[in-house]
Amino acid sequence: MRVLVTGANGYVGRAVVAALRDRGHEPIPMVRASGRVGEPGPVRVADLHDPGSLRNAVRDVGAVCHLAGRTRARESLADPLGYFRANTTGTLALLDAMESAGVRRIVFASTGSVYGTPDRQPMTEDLPPAPPHPYAASKLAAELALESFTAITLRMLNIAGGSDPDPTRLLPRALTSAGCGTPLTVNGDGSAIRDYLHIADAADAFAAAVDHLPAIERAVTYNIGSGVGSSVKDVVAAVERVTGRPVPLEYRPAAPEPAVSISDPSRAIADLGWSPRRSELEELVRDAWTTQNGILR
Repeated sequence: MRVLVTGANGYVGRAVVAALRDRGHEPIPMVRASGRVGEPGPVRVADLHDPGSLRNAVRDVGAVCHLAGRTRARESLADPLGYFRANTTGTLALLDAMESAGVRRIVFASTGSVYGTPDRQPMTEDLPPAPPHPYAASKLAAELALESFTAITLRMLNIAGGSDPDPTRLLPRALTSAGCGTPLTVNGDGSAIRDYLHIADAADAFAAAVDHLPAIERAVTYNIGSGVGSSVKDVVAAVERVTGRPVPLEYRPAAPEPAVSISDPSRAIADLGWSPRRSELEELVRDAWTTQNGILR
């Protein structure tokens, strides 16, 4: 199937383009400006706020993987309207272009943070949404707009591994601390637990969802995660084991964030034939460390 991939120059987008190609699909990367996406083949330049370019981008494709958008929860608190413009209005513009072109199939990148801070862990898809910040709310609003399409929404949490370009995330910061000896700042006592998913497992979930699109008749949602929780201290310990170097810690007051956030991916495993095969914490850390240091396996 020919699949348009929005946000194809991003961390996850590049991996999705590669995963689709490996699965036998023909990915068509969509980017905001001309540039390399790490894969051969044609690239379409379009902007979610330019209807004309979107109509040109969605021509003659069978489906869309929609990953373009803004993704930083704390940043969204300072710029809520910007996040709704990018994630909600931008998605509506894409859906409008798809409808005009007769393209009804879409896989949408959303976030497990739409559940807020539920007591029940791990989180399942039947939990009621309770978005705690504009980022999650903007993604949830976009999800609701997908209801009239043949759509699969993938709610993901903490993607890691490979060449993660975001220096604000825990694993890149911990690896930098190990490599340079600079202190890693930790909010609270380091006991906050998160679900970490390997970038390759996330990309494989998108490819599996594209394969599953012909089998569905309505919009469906899946949690995509490892199903395993790791604390900040667990991540630090894994980094120290993998690198053989200490990670000095600098503690700050606890931030207002969930103590535990773990995804239950069992529905995706059952329906999509997908599984998080590379998300064991030490393997994930080793992969990120190898990539960061440019070491070929």
